[in-house]
Amino acid sequence: MNKHFCYTALALSVGCVSWTGLASAEEGGFLEDASVTLEAKNYYFMRDFSSLRGPGGQRVANGQSKSEEWAQGFILNAKSGYTPGTVGVGLDAIAMLGIKLDSSADRTNTGLLPRRASGKAPGEFSRAGVAVKLRLSKTELKVGEQMPSLPVLSFSPVRLLPPTYLGASLVSREIKGLTLQAGQFRSGSMVNRAGRSKMNAKIGYQPKLAAGTASDRFNYAGADYTFNDNRTSLGVWHAQLRDIYKQNFYSFKHSEPVGNWVLGANLGVYDSKEDGSKLLGKIDNRAFFSLLSAKYGGSTFFVGYQSMHGRDGMPRVFNNITPLGNEIPTYEFADPQERSWQVRHDYDFTQAGIPGLVSTVRYIRGSNIKRAAGLSRGKEWERDLDLGYKIQSGLLKDLSLRLRNVRARSNNRTGIDENRLIVSYTWKLM
Repeated sequence: MNKHFCYTALALSVGCVSWTGLASAEEGGFLEDASVTLEAKNYYFMRDFSSLRGPGGQRVANGQSKSEEWAQGFILNAKSGYTPGTVGVGLDAIAMLGIKLDSSADRTNTGLLPRRASGKAPGEFSRAGVAVKLRLSKTELKVGEQMPSLPVLSFSPVRLLPPTYLGASLVSREIKGLTLQAGQFRSGSMVNRAGRSKMNAKIGYQPKLAAGTASDRFNYAGADYTFNDNRTSLGVWHAQLRDIYKQNFYSFKHSEPVGNWVLGANLGVYDSKEDGSKLLGKIDNRAFFSLLSAKYGGSTFFVGYQSMHGRDGMPRVFNNITPLGNEIPTYEFADPQERSWQVRHDYDFTQAGIPGLVSTVRYIRGSNIKRAAGLSRGKEWERDLDLGYKIQSGLLKDLSLRLRNVRARSNNRTGIDENRLIVSYTWKLM
């Protein structure tokens, strides 16, 4: 096992013991509100390209017939409360380890594990970080390693280990219903990397990873206001990946009980342009999405519409997802001038006497994609089936299993047949 991970885990464990031993002497919330968890995640991922052709008629993507890997991940997460006093002080720490269980040079690029120059995945990789946090009244400043969950930089636990960012963030909730946020991140750690680096961009589905096209400044500021008994919220955000793009985001969310139903609406608009030195050239994108829902008993029905306007696809920091209504972990439906529709059904089998079992069936179709001169407009579709189950009792209580099956086809990019199996369990150490 990686020595850096072991040393970090040992330090956090010793800290937990020390905190517990001091708990009777402390009167503040530094220990009372502390928590330490260890998540173990076993992840099998397979994308098959063997029977498919790409948009140019090529047989497979990157010369591979498929991407297939199996890995084991561990995420140790320690969070303190705050010391007593006008300004409370606290610490957050995270240590992550990924271990290769099965991989080969002709099956890499799943995003679970790093890929060396030889084409092979290493036996393990790890990273760790600490953040100091200060709290004054209902305002918190955090400096260090973080996992942001923002509409302009969304947290994406879609692979073995989550991405993290190094920087500073400020969150203020001094006014009831109003949350103000701002911050700057200087570097990022991608889902399948051990170290930190500058941040690259992705435009539509295309990552832009060429040398000299990364930034060491992601700046953001935003406000969300919730009212109407927390059933309605409005959001306004601005973000800048310096010298690459700048972006505004506007959101509206609402839920409304109607008899035995609960109706919901989630609407958003992104407006993106190039920034500063224009490392990726001019960028012109406006993205609109709407996701309407209706919940009755264990069923929730969704209908979504999403549209891209302008010359380019939607930009975002690479290795992350966005809250776009039709963006999912396989296809993004965010290419230039694309229009897409979604229908989806979620079901909680508790209503059928099987607590812990949930399912999602989803179909999205996109069209009108702007392609190179001489090519017809692009189109694509994706069908997803997700099943999840959390064991409710017995020795394996709270063990979680998730199965995902995907079929996606396009005349603008390589088609995909995909299966994922994820088994996870979280221990509460403190």
